[in-house]
Amino acid sequence: MDERATADWEARVADTWATIDEITDARGGSGFRAVIEELAAELPPGSAVADFERASSFDSTGHPDRAVPLYREALRIGLTGERRRRAVIQLASSLRNLGHPQESVALLRAELEAGSDPLDDAVRATLALALTDLGQAREGVSLLLLSLAPHLPRYQRSMANYARVLTAPPEPGPALAQEKDPQADRSLP
Repeated sequence: MDERATADWEARVADTWATIDEITDARGGSGFRAVIEELAAELPPGSAVADFERASSFDSTGHPDRAVPLYREALRIGLTGERRRRAVIQLASSLRNLGHPQESVALLRAELEAGSDPLDDAVRATLALALTDLGQAREGVSLLLLSLAPHLPRYQRSMANYARVLTAPPEPGPALAQEKDPQADRSLP
């Protein structure tokens, strides 16, 4: 595909995803998947992007079991850019939904260590859900607070401190009382 055809294809994919609810309401999940399949079939065989779009269509219509192998294949082939990160997040979410939260946690922790981009909060939110499934809700809430804190108009420092306290080992003595109330000094952000 040349640059113009690629841009047109991307626009048609984006338009299809923007209307997922209308297509699904009118034609059901299989109707939406059929539209995505038609678009994916326009790409060369073995396309990581095509596999990603197919996986996403299965995932978004309640078939994570069919999405997982396609996400894995897209990543194996060499999916790049934002779609690669989205594939990791969506694969991890599907694995979690299928009862494999440990694999989900491993994927997402590796993803956080690999670098940073605007999807970091989505990685952390998905990781928080997987940690909750593993009985590690305090760590999950801590991650969510650390992700949320920078977006708050006030209390960023306090929320970040609360997040750290949730996962910090308890310290004996009076220092613990001070640490339990991150606002104790009242010097709010």
